[in-house]
Amino acid sequence: MDAFADAPAAPFRDARYAPARLEVQSRPNGELILANPAPVESRHATVNGPLDRWAAEAPDRIWLAERSGSGWRTLSYAEGLARVAALSGGLRDLGLTPERPLLVVARNSIEHALIAYAAMRIGCPAAPVSPQYGLPGARPERLRHAVELIRPGAVFVDDAALFAPALESCGPLAGVRRIAPDAAPGFVGLSELERGAPAPDLARGDQAAKLLLTSGSTGAPKAVICSHANMATNAAQIAACFEDDDDPPVMVNAAPWSHSLGANAILHMGLHRGGTLYIDRGQPTPERFGETLRNLAEVAPTYHNMVPAGWALFADALERDEALAGTFFSRVRLLQYGGASMPQSVVDRIQAVAVRQTGYRVAFASGYGSTETGPTACNVHWPNARSGLIGLPVPGTRLRLVPEGGRYELRILGPQVSPGYVAPDGGVQPLDLDEQGYFRIGDAARLADPDDPRAGLVFDGRLVENFKLSSGTFVAAGSLRVAALSAIGGAAADAVVCGEGRAGVGLLLFLNPGFCADLAPGCPASELARHPAVIAAIREGLARFNGSGAGGAGKVWRALILEGAPDAVSGEVTDKGYINQALARARRASEVERLFAADPDPAVLRLGA
Repeated sequence: MDAFADAPAAPFRDARYAPARLEVQSRPNGELILANPAPVESRHATVNGPLDRWAAEAPDRIWLAERSGSGWRTLSYAEGLARVAALSGGLRDLGLTPERPLLVVARNSIEHALIAYAAMRIGCPAAPVSPQYGLPGARPERLRHAVELIRPGAVFVDDAALFAPALESCGPLAGVRRIAPDAAPGFVGLSELERGAPAPDLARGDQAAKLLLTSGSTGAPKAVICSHANMATNAAQIAACFEDDDDPPVMVNAAPWSHSLGANAILHMGLHRGGTLYIDRGQPTPERFGETLRNLAEVAPTYHNMVPAGWALFADALERDEALAGTFFSRVRLLQYGGASMPQSVVDRIQAVAVRQTGYRVAFASGYGSTETGPTACNVHWPNARSGLIGLPVPGTRLRLVPEGGRYELRILGPQVSPGYVAPDGGVQPLDLDEQGYFRIGDAARLADPDDPRAGLVFDGRLVENFKLSSGTFVAAGSLRVAALSAIGGAAADAVVCGEGRAGVGLLLFLNPGFCADLAPGCPASELARHPAVIAAIREGLARFNGSGAGGAGKVWRALILEGAPDAVSGEVTDKGYINQALARARRASEVERLFAADPDPAVLRLGA
């Protein structure tokens, strides 16, 4: 049997994977070195190379599409190259250089992509930050911090009226040129920039293509330097995992381009492979997911990537809507999640619909890495239906697995790894590298099969998120969170793990409103957290978890069901859909105290002594 394949209950649809390759070296101290020796095509030295290629080879193919009324506004590869080249000339005339980046405070859009690639074409780094930084009600220090790190020569926003107040109140932006899609007081319009002479591709592989902020889940965000060579190589590494050059990917995706998942692993990977990206303005929240469902009812992707919160909502919709399921599974051959781990129960529900629609399961993959690693250092590149796997190194990448308390600390070496962060003086602050040059990413993993590294790796939490109880018991918060959510089986969308220095583990739980509405028909959304059927489902799921020992850190002692959803504007949930555990605990300190009160109120579920 192929060591990379599950024993299928139903056959897998062909995902067009290339043969998976792995070399394993065991060291006397218990370390493992995992390396993928597959060759990587080095066709493009810069991120703009693929745009020139596809404009020549497939000029009329759709590169980008976005909603326009009831239909779609599209941009072909030839049109894209012409506009990028024209905008590059305008940005050059505006004074942007490799030392004067372009700050982008904008949602995903055709114009966002055009101006970002235009800046990169002249060697000027594009620095997209979360549009949340500039929205009304946002914490002003977040935008100020980004501007002080990036030191932009100009700033682009996709809505002059919406973002102008934030720009006005940000002192470090005083005097910085402002750009918007349309001319507005104080803003240069794109049509004006496009009047200049088109610029050729002036970028070099060693120059910074993007400056991307880290999510800030473990402290203040840093500006990661993503060179042209880093990004071009990482896209080629992903492409080398497939044998599908004759069928470029078609995607419907909402991952924000202010984060490396959306910016590099989706937008640029699609460009590198000559694919088509339909820009989704939906979000993985009950209030905004309807737009994603609308888009997927019209466009059948060949590859689909969402954060786990989105997949949980999508499972609800697929189970209810046969027409949607029929369209979605008509040609999709690869499903992927990223940004956080996903409960197995969600994967199982999706696969059940796939088999019902097609007779096949669809490979469910995940990737692994960080902003500093391109972002993709590992992925699952073989047929798989198991959640929690982060895969094995992509071609050209080496992993150093260092024993750490019954698991492994992950360290990464490869050409996609960033040269470092932007230093306070504008120079380069190196990454945290070990004595052999591997990047210490700060995560832990374990082998899916202790006797066979080829079965892949399982994510085992952020090292900084783990803690000890008052008894000294070690808690792997990341793996406990995923195992508990999987045991609950859909009623809870996410959880905050609490308990450092306490007598036991407590969970703050956010509900999945669609799933819970089925449990409690007719119950108003505002009352779901108190409905007996919802409470019973949560309690029964946590009892299953406690009885299984699946979390690797004992049992859940107490739980509290929260109303509403995590607050994205405050930064409580990151752009990639992952809850900033430390920030959430700090913002919800009163709920944490309720969890661990000596005599907790009736809303607190007590599951242990």
